[in-house]
Amino acid sequence: MKKYKTSEPSTIAVQEPVMAYGYQSFDDVGIFGLMDIAQKGISFKIFDGLSKKFPFTMQDWADFLHISGKTLSRYQKEDKSFDVLQSEKILQIEMLYKRGEEVFGSADNFLIWLQSDNVALGKTKPQDLLGSVFGISLLMDELTRIEHGVLA
Repeated sequence: MKKYKTSEPSTIAVQEPVMAYGYQSFDDVGIFGLMDIAQKGISFKIFDGLSKKFPFTMQDWADFLHISGKTLSRYQKEDKSFDVLQSEKILQIEMLYKRGEEVFGSADNFLIWLQSDNVALGKTKPQDLLGSVFGISLLMDELTRIEHGVLA
């Protein structure tokens, strides 16, 4: 177990990849913990559990992670871990999911929003932005605007 200092007097205890090691969610882990998880790589098994929350196909996920569908299938077959950049993207999408649940009050409502054309995003479906770090950041900002009632 690693410990990371925070700006507060306490420390955050961080264990290796999240749910496989006893964490209920990524909310239990600080930013240094997330960086550590990404550095070690998220296994396909962990990814598979997270991906089932979404209505996306494996090809959608391959596109979001900028890998081929064949590569993703190989990761599944070999229970291979994702590299740092792919792991970070998976973590960002999971954090977006958690935030969306908070803002919309349920996963179902968030997923409907994620798949619907959005005027504030130029009539783009929010899910179409998941392949970019900037797109995910834009979606997080949009969730904050929705939470505060700023809809346009």
